[in-house]
Amino acid sequence: MRGDQHGDRGPLAEFLNARRALVSIRDAGIPLGGPSRRVPGLRREEVAQLAGISVDYYTRLEQGRLRTASRTVLNSIGTALGLDADQRLHLFKLADPELGLAVAEDEQRVSVGVERLLANVVGMPALVFGRYLDILAWNRSAAALLGDLAAMSARQRNYVRIVFLNPAIRSVFVDWRERAREAVSFLRMNSGARSEQARLQELVGELSVRDEDFRRWWNQHLVSLRPFGATRFDHPAVGEFSLDWEVLAVVEDDEQFIGLLSSDPESPDHDAVMRLADWAKERGLRSSAQAAGPADPA
Repeated sequence: MRGDQHGDRGPLAEFLNARRALVSIRDAGIPLGGPSRRVPGLRREEVAQLAGISVDYYTRLEQGRLRTASRTVLNSIGTALGLDADQRLHLFKLADPELGLAVAEDEQRVSVGVERLLANVVGMPALVFGRYLDILAWNRSAAALLGDLAAMSARQRNYVRIVFLNPAIRSVFVDWRERAREAVSFLRMNSGARSEQARLQELVGELSVRDEDFRRWWNQHLVSLRPFGATRFDHPAVGEFSLDWEVLAVVEDDEQFIGLLSSDPESPDHDAVMRLADWAKERGLRSSAQAAGPADPA
């Protein structure tokens, strides 16, 4: 994959190498002093020592000569590298041989019930993400925030791609850098051990070539599955407002997630989003359900 260096080592080795470079000796509790350091972060022998495993064993993991390890060893390495819960889960997935690298990329479909749920979210943005954060379904208010999704091709209709490559939408996010890093982390976490999949390679390759921030953050192996938060928008039609967001799993398809944004009904933020919904209707923006059928006469 063009976004990674030494991609032939495998995703587990790349993740370990990237995370090791981000841990300082001070963070690891290693005394300062000694010869000058020629590598960022920890040395392999320091990680091995902190994890209580042999240097040779850890080196083989990081070089890709070993593609898996026991849960005990992975936990020890995770502690040595200071991984949080999301990063540790990602590490386990990368080392799990049951996941494999050749998962079929069948077409993802959103159920009628989930489409109906989005349609009944009045005023507030709601959408469904698939694998690699492709946008599978959306309501009209989501299109008001992310652009005319119905007019985009399926390939273009990807949340990470929109965040990084659409200048108009990029300017809508007041806290763009935080949201963009978050998008990279979600993509890394969701892709797991599937680095050989053509769709993911295409997406990461394009973004790595066209955006320096994406390339740097992807190569740092950022991972996160934070299911809630808040963000601030500055939309040309209604000005600045804040929304809380939640990410919910779709039980019938563990590769689909529902993103819901909301605000306090008594707040100025809520008033702004309602004005945005009216603006979207006036502009003729369509939800995914409307785009699949006759155009909305209103």
